[in-house]
Amino acid sequence: MAGVIQKSSRRGRGRRGRRLNADINIAPLVDVMLVLLLIFMMTAKDLLSGVDVQLPKTDATTLPVTKDPLMITVQQNGDVFINDDTVSLDDLVNKLSAIAGNGFDERIYLRGDAETRHEDIMLVMSRINGAGYTNIGLVTEPIGDP
Repeated sequence: MAGVIQKSSRRGRGRRGRRLNADINIAPLVDVMLVLLLIFMMTAKDLLSGVDVQLPKTDATTLPVTKDPLMITVQQNGDVFINDDTVSLDDLVNKLSAIAGNGFDERIYLRGDAETRHEDIMLVMSRINGAGYTNIGLVTEPIGDP
């Protein structure tokens, strides 16, 4: 009774039969980048200005802006903002002085909602002018813009 034992020659075949995939799959990276792009595009317009006003339309020429402007906004209901911070009319000059210092020649942009009473805008302007700031620009939109 002699049996024959055969040896299998499959010993090293497992390593040679499989090949490693060395390609980089960039599809998940592209998906993440597109989602981030959409998020930034939707939030970018909200980062420009925190106070929403409907500016009056004129055909006046634009003033050059050399640095971050100091923006004072008067809303339709009479609320006053320095940049994005609410301020009372009584504290306007103190907060303006704290921000601008003694830079009386610094350009201050005054934005007023189109439906704001003219008296409210002139009251804010007179307070700014009375504090010594004389370089005040009124912000409007061009007539052709919606």
